[in-house]
Amino acid sequence: MKHELLAVGRAAQLTDSAQARHAVHRVAGWGAGAINVALICAFWGQWRVVSLFVCMGLGITLFNLLFLEWLADRFSSHVVEALRMGVNGTGLCVLGVVTQWHVLLWAFVPFNMFWAFGVGPWVRLRMALYLGAVNTVALLTGARPSMALAFSLIGVIGYLVSERRVEMLREAMVQLETAHQEMRRMHERALKQEHLSSLGLLAAGVAHEINNPMSFVTSNVGSMLRDLREEKALSEVMREYVDDVLPGTLDGIQRVNAIVADLRRFSGGGVDRHTDYDFNAEVEMGLRIAQVQLGHVQVEKELGEVGRVVGHPRQLVQVLVNLMVNAGQATAPGGRVRISTRREGEQILVVVRDTGAGMSEETKRRLFEPFFTTKAPGVGMGLGLSVAYGIVRAHGGHIEVESELGKGTVFTLALPRVAPAASP
Repeated sequence: MKHELLAVGRAAQLTDSAQARHAVHRVAGWGAGAINVALICAFWGQWRVVSLFVCMGLGITLFNLLFLEWLADRFSSHVVEALRMGVNGTGLCVLGVVTQWHVLLWAFVPFNMFWAFGVGPWVRLRMALYLGAVNTVALLTGARPSMALAFSLIGVIGYLVSERRVEMLREAMVQLETAHQEMRRMHERALKQEHLSSLGLLAAGVAHEINNPMSFVTSNVGSMLRDLREEKALSEVMREYVDDVLPGTLDGIQRVNAIVADLRRFSGGGVDRHTDYDFNAEVEMGLRIAQVQLGHVQVEKELGEVGRVVGHPRQLVQVLVNLMVNAGQATAPGGRVRISTRREGEQILVVVRDTGAGMSEETKRRLFEPFFTTKAPGVGMGLGLSVAYGIVRAHGGHIEVESELGKGTVFTLALPRVAPAASP
């Protein structure tokens, strides 16, 4: 709606701009000159009338071309157009009385209506007042009613046709502006998708490069620990290494290896196959990936017996990582983020709860819109939750959100135990 209103405003500015007025005034000047020349020819020899035509024609032309332009820079278009119609109508009535409403003079009635600026009820009111005043003076000063009716009908029909053409032009301009904005949004979306794809490839490459040296470290530390355990005579210091330091080091190395493996799997290419997998194992993987964003909060997990499910595990992890990262970013240091799973019949329920800042009603309404984000520029692009929403819907499930400002947020995912085979 915002883009449409902007487009309407721009269209109105273009159709009522000074450039457009200049172009119409030039054409109107030639038209008025042609009618005046025809009238002068018709009254040639009646020099008083011819002189009046020349003076009135020059005066009204100068008024329209110069004085109205000066007024247009200082007053609204409604005031300027009302003044133009009033001056032209007055001049027409004066010439009509002098020429006893010659048929050529009636051509000015529709002519003045055809090049009116603007569209709307105020313009129509000006047209009605103009026609009413001119016809009243004409009929009171001896004009034929049939002549007044004929040219008034021509003016009304011509004005309505031109009004409709202006409306069609504005509608076309609105559509063009909307299409232009949509193309810009699609271009930006394509750039961001390409950026995300590049980040995924970069993450996969980095994980692969880390995996190679870590395999040597794992093997060497494991071998060292086994060899030292076989030694019978170890000093107290070395025994501490065997019992505490090296096992703890090996445990940390294995955690690093698990994170690298998760990262390679999460960012790896190829199609995420519809397969049977351990649901809670994927939740654990998502927790490991999101751990960096959850280091400042207390993470609680309660994974119920949900068993194995059928679906797309990589997509599920993408949803869980996004929800947990958002929960961590919304929660202040010392807060809590809790994830729980349970099975209800043929459905798997996943609840991600945080004690963060919460959301307003307006934010909740727009939460799953693409590119909507409440984060600072450069922190988020507003794609995560919209993608998560699409993945959950494609799995045949749904997401529910409960949130209140200052009281945290709860996301509840309901997923079927067997997801549809066709999932993006």
